[in-house]
Amino acid sequence: MGKADRKGTILVTGGAGYIGSHTVLALKRAGYEVLILDNLVYGHRDLVEQVLRVPLIVGDIADRELLGRIFREHDVSAVVHFAAFAYVGESATDPGKYYANNVAGTINLLESMRAAGVSRIVFSSTCAIYGLAEQLPIPENHPHQPINPYGAGKLMVEKILQDYDDAYGLRSVRLRYFNAAGADPDGLLGEDHTPETHLIPLVLLTALGRQEYVPIFGWDHPTPDGTCIRDYIHVSDLADAHVLGLDYLEAGGDTAAFNLGNGSGFSVNEVVETARRVTGRDIDARPAPRRPGDPPALVGSAEHARTTLGWRPKYPGLDDIVAHAWAWHQKRHG
Repeated sequence: MGKADRKGTILVTGGAGYIGSHTVLALKRAGYEVLILDNLVYGHRDLVEQVLRVPLIVGDIADRELLGRIFREHDVSAVVHFAAFAYVGESATDPGKYYANNVAGTINLLESMRAAGVSRIVFSSTCAIYGLAEQLPIPENHPHQPINPYGAGKLMVEKILQDYDDAYGLRSVRLRYFNAAGADPDGLLGEDHTPETHLIPLVLLTALGRQEYVPIFGWDHPTPDGTCIRDYIHVSDLADAHVLGLDYLEAGGDTAAFNLGNGSGFSVNEVVETARRVTGRDIDARPAPRRPGDPPALVGSAEHARTTLGWRPKYPGLDDIVAHAWAWHQKRHG
């Protein structure tokens, strides 16, 4: 599909956030018109206004009146849905907040889509729906046994989306991310969370002197170096997958779920060593107690996305992921 063939506007909920903003950039580059809805609890207005330069509506998916007005006043042809709270630990201490926003808010969005006759959505899901890995790499048909309310809520939405297709013909692509990381290779966008909980930015903030050391949660896992192994996927590759998912639905593709990962993992120690090499700085990493429920290894199979969507990560190497993130953090926080 060429740029001249793009029809309508893509509504991106949570488009001012980390993965959402990179996806907006990818959608623009693919020739789509984009409209962002974001409550700016975690999103960044400055990046929308200065980098993305697309219309931003500040509001919440809980606001049915606002959603109805958006669909009435804009020629929305499909939705890419990121708007969600995403702190696993917080979801355990305040599950009501997560179910109200991530689940009930999504139902509001879907009902507004139905009322407007919009029948395609790409949903930001997570590998947290799988829980503790029973096999590696994890395929899409791995048992779904989430161990926290964040993962449970995402799984609920996946089930709701399947029901909405069965009952109403509202087709969806559900993208199950492993560990999103990195930054736009041109330095336009990057990761900027408050609080920050992700390993790579925490390591780089330590390199910048913003914190004293990096805590390594568990040095005695049953892995080659004793630290957890995770499947890191470059955020720009994730963004490309959303564009491919949208194209797949526009071409008539059926509702489907896809893992997004590199299919190989890197340990926490490997991430720290890579950051030391890329930054040229001494980064203090210290042992800390294991976190409850932390699986030793999480690696996903993305074969379904490769064969069905034609998705191929451009930046599968840890060096590129860390180097792009380092350039961004120096620009944003240096």
